[in-house]
Amino acid sequence: MEINNNILKHYLKVAQNMNYEIMKLEPQNFHKLDNIWDMSKHKEMSEIWHKQLISGNRIIFVYCENGEYLGQGDLVCDMNDPDYTIANKRIYLSRMVVKNEYRNRGIGKIILDYLIYYARNLGYTEISLGVDIDNIGARWLCEKNGFTNIIYTGEDSDGKYVKLLKVL
Repeated sequence: MEINNNILKHYLKVAQNMNYEIMKLEPQNFHKLDNIWDMSKHKEMSEIWHKQLISGNRIIFVYCENGEYLGQGDLVCDMNDPDYTIANKRIYLSRMVVKNEYRNRGIGKIILDYLIYYARNLGYTEISLGVDIDNIGARWLCEKNGFTNIIYTGEDSDGKYVKLLKVL
């Protein structure tokens, strides 16, 4: 799938004029995500995500202000779970995190909007995500932005969660 590079460059130029930048993360800069979240607490998952980034299955974007990584959003093409991904149709929004002291400033919304935009321009017609039921802020943000179809409710070691779907 091809993305319209002219539209992408325009979006990035607009972002830069607003004192922030959204950058596609290169695998050699993966360690810099430690500025956003403590990678040592999630070592096993960090290794999996890094391998997915290297393979091209995971696309990571970072929100930066003055060169500092403050937020992250990931898209995954294949999760081997049709609730999350369907080849060339449904992409998975895997991670969206904002550094604690920068939350409630609209950064999450900016990242979410960008991920939706990027997925749409890759040709996907649906985007899915999973959110913990007790994460009220994240769930509100997602539902407000069109993730209103509940496709699964479950529980894992982190607690109860829902899988939500947005048609693009």
